[in-house]
Amino acid sequence: MAQVSGNIDTRRGILDTAHGIVGAKGFSGVGLNEILVAAGVPKGSFYHYFGSKEAFGEALLADYFEAYLADIDATLAEPGLSHAERLMNYWRKWQATQGSIDYQRKCLAVKLAAEVSDLSEPMRLALKRGTAGIIDRVTGAIQAGVAEGSLKVEAEPRATAETLYHLWLGASLMAKIERTDAPFEAAMTTTRRILEPGPA
Repeated sequence: MAQVSGNIDTRRGILDTAHGIVGAKGFSGVGLNEILVAAGVPKGSFYHYFGSKEAFGEALLADYFEAYLADIDATLAEPGLSHAERLMNYWRKWQATQGSIDYQRKCLAVKLAAEVSDLSEPMRLALKRGTAGIIDRVTGAIQAGVAEGSLKVEAEPRATAETLYHLWLGASLMAKIERTDAPFEAAMTTTRRILEPGPA
C-alpha cells in the first residue's frame, strides 16, 4: 500500500496510485474506494481534489500524457544520435514497455480509448489532446530526419506520423489479444519500410 502522508501532495499520491490500478483493470472496473485505500487517502480528500470520478479520469489522462510527452521529448532529443535513430528508439521503447506483462504504467491511450470514448466526452477530449501531442512530436521527428537525410518517406510527414501511430496502437491491442510480441515485430518491420531509416 502506498501511504500518502500529510507532507506529500495528496493529489499526486492519488494519481500515482491510480495509474497502476487503472492501467491493469480499466476505468469502469475500478471503484474509487479501491484507489483511495491503496493510496491511504480518506474519501473526503478525493472530492477536495476531484469533483467526480469523470473529472478524476480526465485528470488522470492529462497527468499520464504530460509524463508520456516529456519522455518522448527526451527520447527524440537524445544526444549523439541521428533523428532516425531517435525515432526508432521511440518505437523500441513502445514495444519494450507495452509488451511487458508486468509493466504497471501501460499506455492509458491503449487501455482506455475504446472503453471511455463513448462514455465521457471530457475523457475523450483528453485522449484526443494527448494523442495529438504524440503525433505532433513524431511528425517533427520525421521532418527533421528527412531534412537530415536519415529518413526517407513517400507521404507527407504528418500523414506518415498518423499512419505509424495508428499502426502501433493497433499492434498494442493485438498484442493484448494474442499475448505475444508478434504484432510489435510486424509493426517494426512496417515502420522500417515506411521510414527507410539509414545513416544521415
